[in-house]
Amino acid sequence: MTDALERLPRTRRAIEEGMREGLHLGAQVYVSVHGEPQADGAVGENRPGAPLTADHLMLWLSSTKPVGAVAIAQLWEQGRLELDDPVARHIPEFGVHGKERITLRHLLTHTAGIRMLDVGWPERPWEEVLAKICAMRPEPRWVPGEKAGYHTASSWFVLGEVIRRLVGRPFDRYVREEVFEPLGMQDSWVGMPPERYLFYKGAGRLGAMWNTAGPEPKPHGWDSEERCVRPNPGGNGYGPVRELGRFYETLLARGTRDGRRVLSPQAVEALTARHRAGMVDATFKHVLDWGLGFILNSVQYGAETVPYDYGHHASARTFGHSGYRSSTGFADPERGLAVALAFNGTPSHERHERRIRATLDEIYQDLGLAVLSQEIP
Repeated sequence: MTDALERLPRTRRAIEEGMREGLHLGAQVYVSVHGEPQADGAVGENRPGAPLTADHLMLWLSSTKPVGAVAIAQLWEQGRLELDDPVARHIPEFGVHGKERITLRHLLTHTAGIRMLDVGWPERPWEEVLAKICAMRPEPRWVPGEKAGYHTASSWFVLGEVIRRLVGRPFDRYVREEVFEPLGMQDSWVGMPPERYLFYKGAGRLGAMWNTAGPEPKPHGWDSEERCVRPNPGGNGYGPVRELGRFYETLLARGTRDGRRVLSPQAVEALTARHRAGMVDATFKHVLDWGLGFILNSVQYGAETVPYDYGHHASARTFGHSGYRSSTGFADPERGLAVALAFNGTPSHERHERRIRATLDEIYQDLGLAVLSQEIP
């Protein structure tokens, strides 16, 4: 346990309670208000007998997705693409079998109808993954933009390829050079070079992930070299959560940090506006609202049932993204709050939803930001 969570005693207790229940071995937490860090630390263990620290690189899983959205917005600002461009304008071989109408906006709002689950990653290289997606047929009776369903990976490889073709750099290199490095996210990667993987592995800094859905935690094995080195724009971001927190602090600051602008205020507004509202998500079987690559606070559709939410006290303008039964990163503009949180255990969906709601509620309580009428005793 670290004193870095001294200001969040209720939050720490919630994490420790999850440890006692076997939901995770530990968790990393970063919280800031108006850019001022309130907590930056870790609780529990990375592996049995080995403490988890704030410097471990955690697997963000789908909390990675907004990084690709910011990269697309950068190219939009530069006039290299339009959000309503057909994907086939940039990747001609994609425009077959009825996919000609799918646009970049459809990909960013999960309304494209290409929810291929097995894209071949990480066993297949980027080129083969992309070819498989381009050759697929869209789901039947799915009109792009008129039906919604969360795309785990497929659409994000396509967005990554659009970036690669427009700038002449691989996706992993582009986001490293144009997003992470300008923001001082020195230990953040979406596909890290092999030499960095070996360095982090040798230093014991790669966070382990545990399957905690059964009676005993079992290693997922998601920290293998293949899974860390081969980029997956929708799911293999790695870094300390403090750096994911910096990402959201930058968005709260209208796209600029320490004098470095990665987006204009107008682009931040565009990404976090409601582009998809009131639509049932066919993957989650629940109504969810979406920006461009960001999940918007959808608590109005069921505070206890909505997936990927931000707790009971988040304001209506809250935006971010969460990762499979483990992580979340978000910004609450009305409170000036940036939060990044990663548990290292993946329990059942129901137990994770209870865990993360409870923990996020306690963050608001600890900071005195909870809505009084909704205070939790």
